[in-house]
Amino acid sequence: MDIKQKYVKKAIKDLGFTSFTEVQKLVMPKVLNGSDIIGCSQTGTGKTHAFLLPIFEKLDLTLSDVQVVITAPTRELAQQIYDNAVFIAKCSEIFIDVRKYTGGSNRDKEIERLKKSQPMIVIGTPGKIKDLAITENVLNIYKANVFVIDEADMALEIGFLEDIEQIAGVMDKDLQMMVFSATIPEKIRPFLRQYMNSPAEIFIKPKELSSLNIEHIFVPVKSRENKAVLLDLLQTINPFIGIIFCNKKETVDEVVKFLFENGHKVAKLHGGITPRERKQVMTRINKAEFQYIVASDIASRGIDIDGVSHVINYELPKEMEFYIHRSGRTGRASYTGMAISFYSPNDGIYLDFLESKGINIIYKDIKNGELVDRRMRNERTKRKQGGIPGDGDSLNVKRRNVKVKPGYKKKYKVELQKAKLKELRKNHR
Repeated sequence: MDIKQKYVKKAIKDLGFTSFTEVQKLVMPKVLNGSDIIGCSQTGTGKTHAFLLPIFEKLDLTLSDVQVVITAPTRELAQQIYDNAVFIAKCSEIFIDVRKYTGGSNRDKEIERLKKSQPMIVIGTPGKIKDLAITENVLNIYKANVFVIDEADMALEIGFLEDIEQIAGVMDKDLQMMVFSATIPEKIRPFLRQYMNSPAEIFIKPKELSSLNIEHIFVPVKSRENKAVLLDLLQTINPFIGIIFCNKKETVDEVVKFLFENGHKVAKLHGGITPRERKQVMTRINKAEFQYIVASDIASRGIDIDGVSHVINYELPKEMEFYIHRSGRTGRASYTGMAISFYSPNDGIYLDFLESKGINIIYKDIKNGELVDRRMRNERTKRKQGGIPGDGDSLNVKRRNVKVKPGYKKKYKVELQKAKLKELRKNHR
């Protein structure tokens, strides 16, 4: 990419980039030539810098008005994009006004400030941007020439597509639009056809999960309920931090209540808690006050929680691709991680799909406080026949001690501190 702006060159140097990632090499030239873009890539590919660096390269520093609007479906994602944007902006000798608009902020102060001056780059959640731009008519997004929609599939899932359509509806038809998403759901395609002009489609093949530092363990749920199996599992493992994923916020609430009643100190994260509550929970999580977090898929992407050693799929995600996002919460900073999933006789097609993606599934059961192996040669056959092997197919073999060893916490924190700078430079979000 031909970078001419000195401050952008300085930012690239300060970030420690010696080369660009695959998504950056493909996206950045398209951004520079003004193409509309549909980009599919998973977390950790360098996507954020792929659109931020060329956006800053094209920014008119003499124009003190809205030039770029970037939406993200959650406060946490918006904050991460904002932090990266501010890092680049600070490399400029000329002040670049980057502002973040999300829930939980002081609305009256934001309105008063916007009446006095406009930001060059707007980053925020769709609902908040719509409120300031359309409801209050104080944010001049209609003047923007670039519109970025990040994590579009998550925005659709949370219910932000209508807000995004209203934002796009007041913007110039000739603006450059970029949509980034892990997947492109069918429900979002009418929006893309309506607002995008011959977009360049860029697809980055997800890394094979089998090549990452994650052990994929599947535990059958047969006669007992998931809750009973979960309780047995938590008495077997001892994670630094474990995330327990559920598909619905009602299930999250139910599991949290159940674990609390059984003596576990747990936190919960789902779309139903207020921004203020979520911020408080994240603060306590980062202080290591909780060993377990029960979450919906809102936490499978975009929320960076240090020290996740175990991911537990209390329910397999409805969208198979989301298994990748959930599992990706662990196995970071050169540490091994463990993704443990509950499955039933009806999940045969699902498991075949995961194995077709190169995931090495290890089938285990919980016996006498240990995770023990199942006979691999019987598992696939019996699964295809619609059954789960009985207890007679279990091997009483301890492959290794799954409990976290003493000193893990201290060592993990040291390694994570080292990794944080490295991941920032590689745009870990």
